Amino acid sequence: MTKFLLSVHVLAAIIAIGPVTVAASMFPAAVRRAQSAGPDAPSLASARLLHRVCRVYAVVGLVVPVFGFATASSLGVLTDAWLITSIGLTAAAAGVLALLVLPGQEGLLVELDRAGTSVERGATARLAMFTGIFNVLWAVVTILMIIRPGSTTGV
Repeated sequence: MTKFLLSVHVLAAIIAIGPVTVAASMFPAAVRRAQSAGPDAPSLASARLLHRVCRVYAVVGLVVPVFGFATASSLGVLTDAWLITSIGLTAAAAGVLALLVLPGQEGLLVELDRAGTSVERGATARLAMFTGIFNVLWAVVTILMIIRPGSTTGV
């Protein structure tokens, strides 16, 4: 059962979190292209699509910690420091996504939809920074999951 839980956890992380990190990273550049091309440009449709990918896969990504907890419980590592750190970093990443990245994307899309309104360059840069923080948090969690101090992998 542990192998099944771990397999679903890893697959969910790859399938759900991967698209969010890529789409969120592409979004600020898509907004800049849409702003320079005008409100009816295909680049605006691209920005909307990237935001939708982020929203949908963020919800799908909730499966990752659910199966992560089930796997950790099955392995008996719920009280290990590396796992507690990973849980904290995962919560931080989810918070950055839910409170900063997704609302930031929505705000920029609203600005683009307003006729004659240009998007503040600083807002796009801030969104890119928040997205970078989200991506780094997930990278650290991934590294912790691979290295896991005290593991029996011999590393």
